[in-house]
Amino acid sequence: MDALSLLNAALNQCAVVIDRDGGLLLALLTAGLVGGTTHCAGMCGPFVLAQVSARLERVPLSAMSEFRRLTGAAVLPYHAGRATTYALVGALSASVAGHVGALPGLRWLSVALLALAALFFLGYAARGALSWLPKAPSLGSNGVQRWWSERVSGLARPLFGNPTGWRGYGLGVALGFIPCGMLYGAIAVAAASGSALTGALGMAAFALGTVPSLLAVGLAGHIAGRTWRTAVARVAPAIMLVNAGVLGWMAWKLVA
Repeated sequence: MDALSLLNAALNQCAVVIDRDGGLLLALLTAGLVGGTTHCAGMCGPFVLAQVSARLERVPLSAMSEFRRLTGAAVLPYHAGRATTYALVGALSASVAGHVGALPGLRWLSVALLALAALFFLGYAARGALSWLPKAPSLGSNGVQRWWSERVSGLARPLFGNPTGWRGYGLGVALGFIPCGMLYGAIAVAAASGSALTGALGMAAFALGTVPSLLAVGLAGHIAGRTWRTAVARVAPAIMLVNAGVLGWMAWKLVA
């Protein structure tokens, strides 16, 4: 089978997955859009701005152009690297969940994962809708999560010096392993599919959803990111509520 035939077969398989699991993919895409504006812009914005500064500082003033500025601020290799990590994690988690769920007595696993993700998005919607309430006191930071984030950031730090091309891609791959709450919910949804391809496409859709807010940060700094975040935050609870409903309906269909 030649390369063109393989590509055609792969595209046909992707089309089947999109037709079959379109609701799940759309839920992850919208979760990325909302999470990107309300969470990722603040958490990952400094990483984006550091890359933009490093990339543009290496361009001589005589060679600077609007195109160079835009491509430097977009940090597309970084986003491609993040999407790669998310897709691999989605494929792995879905594959493991699929094999475990096939065992006798464990067919409820996909239902449980979908229900868990639905509750996560429902809580996110409630928190957004009631953002005017005083925040509850913290019960303490997660030491393991902090330790892991520091290790990942430390390993990726040398790549910040010249985050272009494959170095920028590698930086995205590395920083894609930094844990966060939104990522946990997205992985639960991807794993519930039980299909490696669906899990990969779902997490790629989630990554794609996070890109617009980070592009805004890279192009115009944190001010643009905050403006975009404020606009989306007004409708975020409704979007996440719809996501929770879709995932809950999917869980119900599995047991009905």
